[in-house]
Amino acid sequence: MNPQSAIRNSRFDQILIRGVNWLGDAVLTTPALMRLREIFPRAQITLLTPEKLKDLWAGHPAVNETISFADGESIFSVERKLRAGKFDLALVLPNSPRSAMEPWLARIPQRIGYARPWRNWFLTRAVPPRIGAVKMQKRSIGDIKRLISQLPTPNSQLPTTGHQIHEYLHLAAILGADPGPLAPQLFVSSDEIETAKKKFGLDQITQPVFGLNPGAEYGPAKRWPIERFIAAAKETQQRSNCGWLIFGAAADMPIASQIESAIGNRQSPLFNLAGKTSLRELMALLKYSRVLLTNDSGPMHVAAALGTPVVAPFGSTSPELTGPGLPGDPRHRLLKSDVPCSPCFLRECPIDFRCMTGIAVENIVEALIKA
Repeated sequence: MNPQSAIRNSRFDQILIRGVNWLGDAVLTTPALMRLREIFPRAQITLLTPEKLKDLWAGHPAVNETISFADGESIFSVERKLRAGKFDLALVLPNSPRSAMEPWLARIPQRIGYARPWRNWFLTRAVPPRIGAVKMQKRSIGDIKRLISQLPTPNSQLPTTGHQIHEYLHLAAILGADPGPLAPQLFVSSDEIETAKKKFGLDQITQPVFGLNPGAEYGPAKRWPIERFIAAAKETQQRSNCGWLIFGAAADMPIASQIESAIGNRQSPLFNLAGKTSLRELMALLKYSRVLLTNDSGPMHVAAALGTPVVAPFGSTSPELTGPGLPGDPRHRLLKSDVPCSPCFLRECPIDFRCMTGIAVENIVEALIKA
């Protein structure tokens, strides 16, 4: 029997999914998890996830239970937690050696994940790279200078078949799941929204409320300049009479305060929530927002998966590979400037940041108003 057929024809009652480690990536795994739920409607599906992401999965229909681990927790501690689950199968979504070693140490009999250096021995099925996959290759400074020195050419257009959701769907398809794309989806209750509104004093607002997320963890190359966020927020406020919710992690508090000071006025509500919300509260208030202006970031993916339209400038990264929602979803406006060195996938721009400074404030404002 073909090994792939053997996997597909097996019955699994206790399934472990080794989840990914970053918020945006976790959101992009939800289509694969939902496809697995379709073919294993009665299975106990447990997600192994970093503690910081555990609450993302509360009430998600694809996941029965989570097992979480803390930053720095030993692999042997994780292994002991997994042994207690008596799992039939582990589907390993990350590409790291450790993520494959964890279910091997726990003696889970079937262990499936992508073939990568230093880990294939820990898997019972090491899956070759997907046809159509696109590697996010960082450009060298030499490549960037060569590209911008040539005659004007548009920036690189990568195929949407390279989007990250297809990587996870392909792994799920090894188990017989439908590989057809689904939009990433998260869930938050109306009670959670009302509770968050009351906690932060939003329950009496009558104006439309827009969200603003000026941070991005990967590095400054993903961040549209702060002065442009401020200019776009002011113009949008004048044209729509909207209020603003400023989102961000604790590390974003200085820039959030800068934006708050620059755009605050007595006529329109403004709430600086950077560093103040739990993950569930962030989800609730992103759902409450009419639209989110954001860099390419975890909150961008969360908002889109909750059904909130997103307006996002892209520079060093590619919306074709890691954009919010399904590629081409008309609810989201993903803006790029026409420069040949984008996407470079670097943390910091080695030249003049033209990919982001080339995205005009007026284009962002128009996208927000039309959302």
